[in-house]
Amino acid sequence: MTRDDLIAMLREQTPACGPARAALIAGADFVVWDGLVPANRHAGVFRRRMHHSLKRGHTIDGLADSVDILALTGEEPLRTGSIDAVDRSSWFTIFLNSTATAVVACCGGRRPTTIKSADTPESGTWSPR
Repeated sequence: MTRDDLIAMLREQTPACGPARAALIAGADFVVWDGLVPANRHAGVFRRRMHHSLKRGHTIDGLADSVDILALTGEEPLRTGSIDAVDRSSWFTIFLNSTATAVVACCGGRRPTTIKSADTPESGTWSPR
C-alpha cells in the first residue's frame, strides 16, 4: 500500500480520519501489519482503552465511533495499522479490511503533553519508604 492509497482511503469514517489524512500528507510515518484479528475483538480491547483514557481525563478522537463500528463489524477479520506524525505530536490507529483496500475505522489524535504517574509526589500517592 502506498501513502497515496491510504490517504484516499481515509474519508469520514470517524472524526479522526481527517487529521490522520492531514498527518500523512505532511509526511507522517505509517505501517499496516499483516495479521488479521476479528473486528469484535478489537472492539473489546479499544472499549477498555476508552474507559481507561476517560478515567485519566484524556479523549481520543474517533475512539467511541471506532468501537461502535468495530462491534457492528462482528467477526470480520481486520488488519491494523498506525500513523505517527512527523513531529511525534499525534498518532492514529487505523483498522482496515482484510485486503487492506478500505479503512473501516480510525482513532487517535494529539498525544498528551503531560502524563502524571501514580507514584510521583504530585499525585499525592507517592511514599519514600
